[in-house]
Amino acid sequence: MKDWFFIFFEWLSGHGYIGIALGLMIEIIPSEIVLGYGGYLIGRNQIHFLGAFLAGVFGGTAAQLFLYWMGLYGGRPFLDKYGKYLFISKKHLDASEAWFEKYGTGMIFTARFIPVIRHAISIPAGIARMPLSRFTLYTVAAMIPWTVLFLLMGIELGEHWRDIKVYAGPVMLPIIFLAFLSAAAYYFYKTKAR
Repeated sequence: MKDWFFIFFEWLSGHGYIGIALGLMIEIIPSEIVLGYGGYLIGRNQIHFLGAFLAGVFGGTAAQLFLYWMGLYGGRPFLDKYGKYLFISKKHLDASEAWFEKYGTGMIFTARFIPVIRHAISIPAGIARMPLSRFTLYTVAAMIPWTVLFLLMGIELGEHWRDIKVYAGPVMLPIIFLAFLSAAAYYFYKTKAR
């Protein structure tokens, strides 16, 4: 991995909870790796689980609120022009927008567990002017299990925390399957309700 990657994690270990929250807010490095490293620090007794958990939920939610506000105030033209500077590709935006239009606001929770869509689903929620309170509730509800899962995996992996994406694969497959199943059930329910 690149030198800046290790520099970032050295910085994070020196800043504990604030480092975890900022690491998730900036989203340069995937959240599962930041949280996995947080779990590693917990395992070494450098930080406590509760503090890391709160920092993870706060940082992850704040990052999504930022994207929500970008969608709300900037709209799609702004994101098409400047999204690349925030590591948001047009492909991710298109997929997230299609997902949001198909399933609606109720899928903000489920979409957090689906690759590609989870990183940009907040943007169409902002564009559609989804109520902020509901958006925040669904986002926090999704960040809780996500944070716990990857902190625990980081604790378990210890020195091998860098390989968390490899070990997370088999765990994430059933979660992704359940997320798709939930989305289909919700879509069916919405269609029948109409």
